[in-house]
Amino acid sequence: MESINNIQEVLGETTDVEVWLNRAGLKFADLGQDEASKVIRKQWREYQAAVHKCCVELHQTPESVHLSGIYTKLRIPNHEYIKNDEGVLNS
Repeated sequence: MESINNIQEVLGETTDVEVWLNRAGLKFADLGQDEASKVIRKQWREYQAAVHKCCVELHQTPESVHLSGIYTKLRIPNHEYIKNDEGVLNS
């Protein structure tokens, strides 16, 4: 019998940058040396620090925790200024 629930949804946090970027529909290859990419890389570091802190305090794995409150904005990369396929900046 086939599984009805084939949708893979990220329930907790991650330590994989590709998974994190995928939440915003991005790939690591989308990042360059422009300011928007630098902002996303900085957000990744902030996200990882928040996840690590939460995991240590709760004695849980990243997949078992869910950032909330002031950390919610870190869960999904802020990609509004990344260039789209036509080379046009999104805003």
